[in-house]
Amino acid sequence: MVLLLLCFPMPADASGKVYVWRDANGVLVFSDSPKPGAEEVNLTTRVNLMEASEPFRSQQQEKPIPFTIEITNPEQEATIRDNTGTVHITGRVLPRFTRGFQVALKVNGNRYGAPQTSTTFVLRDQDRGEYQLQMELLDQNGKQIALSEIITFYLHRATVISPR
Repeated sequence: MVLLLLCFPMPADASGKVYVWRDANGVLVFSDSPKPGAEEVNLTTRVNLMEASEPFRSQQQEKPIPFTIEITNPEQEATIRDNTGTVHITGRVLPRFTRGFQVALKVNGNRYGAPQTSTTFVLRDQDRGEYQLQMELLDQNGKQIALSEIITFYLHRATVISPR
């Protein structure tokens, strides 16, 4: 109620005085009784409490943190030995994976399968050789909001050389 009084000018015949001070927690206190260290508030002028009060300043919204995505496995230039050609790929989204987001995997520059809600992928029956991986983070509309660095790995598979 006191805040309403401060927002609107008082008529000149108002006999009450208002005093303001900060308590031990730094909160502004308004009263009609003076206290040592209190200042009298002039009620004929408007007071902008949002600029005067420290607790309000700390509650301002901060800018949203941009999302990042990275491939955590395999590591850069890793050699994977698997005779079935299976490669397990994992990633991480920061600050936090949000509902509705999806992750797409690119293998050698081409999308591998459909985007999914997990950062875990499995490549099956791949030929031996060098591969480049990249993950994309997509929002609810399918728009790319983050892209990982390209990771290169090498897949080794045993071969059987038949004499002819």
